[in-house]
Amino acid sequence: MKYRVLSLFLAALLVLSACGAPEVPSSGSPEAPSGPSAPSAPVPEPMPGPEPEPAPEPEPESGSEWEFDAPENHRMDPEVLARLHEILPGTTVSSMVTVRDGVIVDEYYKEGYDENSTFPIHSCSKSFTSALMGIAIRQGYIGGVDDLLSDYLPQVAELEGSKKDLTLRHLLTHTSGLEWYEWSGPTNWVEFQTAENWVDYVLGRRQVAQPGEVFNYSTGNTHLLAAALEAVIGKNLLDYGQENLFEPMGIETITWGTDPQGITDGGNGVRISSRDAARFGQLYLQKGVWEGRQLVPESWVEESTTPQNGGYGDSAGSYGYQWWIRPYTAGAYGTYAPPYGPVRYDTYMAFGAWGQFIIVVPELELVTVITSQGPQGGFVPRPYFTDYILAACRPD
Repeated sequence: MKYRVLSLFLAALLVLSACGAPEVPSSGSPEAPSGPSAPSAPVPEPMPGPEPEPAPEPEPESGSEWEFDAPENHRMDPEVLARLHEILPGTTVSSMVTVRDGVIVDEYYKEGYDENSTFPIHSCSKSFTSALMGIAIRQGYIGGVDDLLSDYLPQVAELEGSKKDLTLRHLLTHTSGLEWYEWSGPTNWVEFQTAENWVDYVLGRRQVAQPGEVFNYSTGNTHLLAAALEAVIGKNLLDYGQENLFEPMGIETITWGTDPQGITDGGNGVRISSRDAARFGQLYLQKGVWEGRQLVPESWVEESTTPQNGGYGDSAGSYGYQWWIRPYTAGAYGTYAPPYGPVRYDTYMAFGAWGQFIIVVPELELVTVITSQGPQGGFVPRPYFTDYILAACRPD
């Protein structure tokens, strides 16, 4: 009996000891014990790290890719344009791009060419030189169009007669009075292009009219503009244009020839793709603004595309600052009956030998580029614009 009582006492003692012992969670336990079993060293809270810098906003891309859309979505008759594409392969036109409402609505390339091809646009180059002149005036390199040429080409001050009175305006408007033969008939073009020094050649021409009195189209005038610009800005026109015009617009295909002294051929030397040429026309349609940036002063766009004189008084039109200005009528040449009638529109254009055009029609929000193969008369491609592009436009 004594042993039984002792056994019961020992068993009870073991049970009480087991109940008082704390539980130790295993290393895999998902929870810590509810109360501390023994004091432990405090664990320092992690120090906050530096705030992460926000990711920089992506730089805006220079220019933008062209958008494309069906012509009927921009008030143009696709049947008229289809007829144009039927006849163009049999012509000298190498490319034709039309933009309306800021999108390309029609595009043609002769076999062997495509959107990456570049074309010599000849005297359309003059309008590019004019744009850079406007930018240089805004930036303070040039005082204004009535500055003397001798302010920038000091050798002019030593010339005979009224040559020393030549201003930039006289050059911009082809009213220098310097003897020149380029528009029709016998020409001094080859003589100019093969001269050892083009600037000296132009300045050495006879003064046959007082500056400002007579319009006489001359690539020599524009070459003097290019020489004056480069003398004051200290770089060639292509580099200056890349910084201030071409790169901001996304124009990537342009090249620009030079004379034997390395002066940019401001009146004739541009090669460019038709899509990039259309960007230049679109810039002027938008009054010098590209993606919110005023690249060319609006006032310069306005002055350049407003008649400064009557030109030759022929079908080429009036003349501004290296831009031609004239109205065109849909169906004017009668090669295709315009479905919306013979509507007349004001236009201005860059125009080059053998049928190179950048035509801007503000009323229609339209730009058309035409490049052509030569030699041929410069007006030959005009019916494709008047009788098809203009004819396809539904008046607003």
